[in-house]
Amino acid sequence: MKKAILAKKLGMTQIFNDAGTLVPVTVLKAGPCVVTQVKTKENDGYDSVQLAYGQIRTKLVNKPRSGHLDKAGITKETIEKGNKKREVYPVGRFLKEFKLENSDQYSVKDEIKADIFAAGDKVDASAVSKGKGFQGTIKRYGQHRGPMSHGSKFHRHQGSNGSTSSPSRVFKGKGMPGHMGCERVTIQNLEVVRVDKEENLIIVKGSVPGPKKTLVIIKEAVKAKA
Repeated sequence: MKKAILAKKLGMTQIFNDAGTLVPVTVLKAGPCVVTQVKTKENDGYDSVQLAYGQIRTKLVNKPRSGHLDKAGITKETIEKGNKKREVYPVGRFLKEFKLENSDQYSVKDEIKADIFAAGDKVDASAVSKGKGFQGTIKRYGQHRGPMSHGSKFHRHQGSNGSTSSPSRVFKGKGMPGHMGCERVTIQNLEVVRVDKEENLIIVKGSVPGPKKTLVIIKEAVKAKA
């Protein structure tokens, strides 16, 4: 893997490609990300690049992270919101490490923008999926329901949990009611349809996990199809 970036999901829309076909796409605000640390095998035991992304108020940053950002040369800025002035770090809300093959080519304070990807690239997008709360087995696993006629006493129950005398237990992994969603999900081999360099937007074909404004990790596809 040689390319990776942090992004925010803005939502879904649809566009027409060059062939005139309507394509459903997800719009991602990718970067700009700033390199806050470059780890090497000599000092840390492995090679990686740490990226910072997302604006955050200084009062919400603890001392270890504040010191880390100051050491990386991330300067504080003062912004006006209404009648109030707030001191913020332009990046630093999210910190993520990537084990890049070309990590030695980066240095602290380097800026990574959406233009590291181009139309036609294949990427993997990872994010935390939407939370669905406590759900039954029909919604959670797609199991079939029972008869809906009067007197069946079996409508949306999960059904049999297993045999009786043998094996006299429920196997591990049996689909049961429980908490659904809020899990790390990765969608592989998404095609980059368009890249807006000025606005730092990456538009990918299809859907990306998570609600709007969620953090999305975009990496070069590990199983890219020719």
